Amino acid sequence: MLYELYLLLDFNLLQYSTVRAGFGFIIAFSLTIYLMPKYLAWAISKNANQPISKYVPAHEGKRKTPTMGGAIFIFGTITATFLSANLSNLYVLGGIFTIVAFGLVGFKDDIGKVLAGDNLKGLTPRGKLLWQLGAGLMVASFLVFVVEFPTSFYLPFLKNPVLDFGYFAIIFWIMVFLATSNAVNLTDGLDGLATVPSVIAFSSFSIILYVMGHAIFSQYLLVENIKGVGEVTIIISSFIGALLAFLWYNCYPAEVFMGDTGSLSIGGFLAYLAILAKSEVLLILIGIIFVIETVSVILQVGSYKLRGERIFLMAPIHHHFELKKWAENKIIVRFWMISFIANILALITFKIR
Repeated sequence: MLYELYLLLDFNLLQYSTVRAGFGFIIAFSLTIYLMPKYLAWAISKNANQPISKYVPAHEGKRKTPTMGGAIFIFGTITATFLSANLSNLYVLGGIFTIVAFGLVGFKDDIGKVLAGDNLKGLTPRGKLLWQLGAGLMVASFLVFVVEFPTSFYLPFLKNPVLDFGYFAIIFWIMVFLATSNAVNLTDGLDGLATVPSVIAFSSFSIILYVMGHAIFSQYLLVENIKGVGEVTIIISSFIGALLAFLWYNCYPAEVFMGDTGSLSIGGFLAYLAILAKSEVLLILIGIIFVIETVSVILQVGSYKLRGERIFLMAPIHHHFELKKWAENKIIVRFWMISFIANILALITFKIR
């Protein structure tokens, strides 16, 4: 709407994506913080609570905490994007689809768990993976065949691409979607643990994509200039605003959880941003907490199957620290600090070419 106002009234201030990103942030934050109490009241009345795994008895006190709060910040993000962004921009449309598609996969999983009152119900691991694969395939195909997005692959510190995937980019990007969405999903186990690292990662990608979409800045920093990609910063800003409003209720002790609805939408959108930013490798540093959590699970499962021994007291690794009697808020804040430092390093890496 704001972009259409610029076209209709020639109101030059609204042509700038930075201005509209600011409006997107405010709209998404305001809408989410207004709707969340209403959702909480409804969720409590319907017993839409987070089922607690029997393997995490320390979380028994969270059993009556409402879940699927991710649906509210998704709604806030999409609404703010519709009001603030240029909806004729294909990158914006791809971002909206990614958030909604992965959010729906998570919702399908969440609703099964809530209705059954069992954390092991919902989608089977294979079924969940297939739905994620389908969502990733659609977004990757959209980028290749509709957007005709460059399929070049970059490594940190190098100003030129190391190879061109061609159509094989679809397979590679699907892997990025699967890895990232599941990594965020694994991390979402403590109050606010996944929320702040997501905000930090989104902030880093907003800087990178703004630079890539700017003809002068991209030339100065020796990065590929992709026309129109900077408009995606409006979705990012809106998502950040919605997540900060969600954090108001999700910080320790949490009044609501995002559920798979929220975590899969965040992970899917992070993967989408990494692809647009030609930063699939840099995503390892930008999403370091998600990587650490995922690697801890892989190591734990691998060690137990190969040696019959566990490396950690429990995986993902945040449960390991819980069992070592670390206070929950201490684990959360320390992980936030690690995420912030890693993203500073990632932005420095982006500058050095």
